[in-house]
Amino acid sequence: MAERKKITGMVFSDLGRAASFMELDWVRESLRKNLGFAPHPGTLNVKLETDGAKELWRSIKSQDYGIEIAPPDAAHCQARCFLVTIEGKNQGAVQGAVIVPEVEGYPADKLEVVAPVRLKDALEVADGGWITLEFID
Repeated sequence: MAERKKITGMVFSDLGRAASFMELDWVRESLRKNLGFAPHPGTLNVKLETDGAKELWRSIKSQDYGIEIAPPDAAHCQARCFLVTIEGKNQGAVQGAVIVPEVEGYPADKLEVVAPVRLKDALEVADGGWITLEFID
């Protein structure tokens, strides 16, 4: 990916399953090793609302880059991460990553964002608010 790409999406709450996944020792260690930070438990869910954002996300996922997160056994799914700078409306940027579980039927318009801090607090954003993700090689 030669240039940085930005996607804007809407923050929303989901099922809350990511918190328990993010607290697994192998997940935390793998993310710390591969991303350079220990993630805050849970993810920030972002819904892509525009056709342009959805198309850009498809393009990003189809490129041969990203950081593989391999599980220790077949009981867990593999994932791929993409480093991002996360920008909220009122606050500065936070470094993090979009984590994509490689599971059948995962929503094409949903992004899960991890960071070393609780993003809703750090960015002062609530459900229905908008954030921008700038993807980094």
